[in-house]
Parts: sequence; structure tokens; C-alpha cells
Amino acid sequence: MNPRMREYFRKKLLAWRKELFEDTGETLLKLKNETVPEPDIADRAATETERSVELRTRDRARKLISKIDAALERIEDGSYGFCEETGEPIGIKRLEARPIATLSIEAQERHERHERTHRDE
Repeated sequence: MNPRMREYFRKKLLAWRKELFEDTGETLLKLKNETVPEPDIADRAATETERSVELRTRDRARKLISKIDAALERIEDGSYGFCEETGEPIGIKRLEARPIATLSIEAQERHERHERTHRDE
């Protein structure tokens, strides 16, 4: 991967990370402002369900941010764009679709097949 492509992906990852942080800030503000309890039990249940979904979404975003940070570290150390399993380059189309990818498509498919077959063990 040439320096220009690494810089492209670095900027893409930083923009994605910034967007996730902004969304998290908005969620926190929203949750702080919605502290008034609902008088109706059905409304209260709906509000709690919405909060629960929002918190799960934020937890996924937190995990995604750590993956973005790891991808940025790989860009810095020169290992970005290479499969962690095989050492082969990860396709640009795959990185474009999933910039945090650590496995080539083939390695990811093998990993998923292995998970499906060994799930019950």
C-alpha cells in the first residue's frame, strides 16, 4: 500500500471516529435531558426500551472506536492493509467497505466457517 492510500484510509478512519464521538456526545446529552419520569407505565416502559437500545448502540460504537484506533496504529506501524492471519494484502475494495478489516476476505470466510461449525462445542 502506497503512502497516498495509507493517508486516504487514515483520514477516512479519523472522520469515522469523529462522527462516532459526536453521536456519543449527542446521546449523552439526550439521556441527561430526559430524566423526567413518565407518569404512564406504558410510556415509561417505552422510554426505558429506547434508552436500553441507545446504550447498546453506544456500547457498539465504543468497541468500534477501539477497532478504529487499532487500525490507525497499524497505519502508523506499516502493518495496515495486510491480513493478520496470512500476511497477504487485504483488497482495497474490502478496506473501502470495512476500513478496520484485519483479515482478507478468504481468511474471514474461513474464520466464520470455523465459528459456525464449532459454535456448539
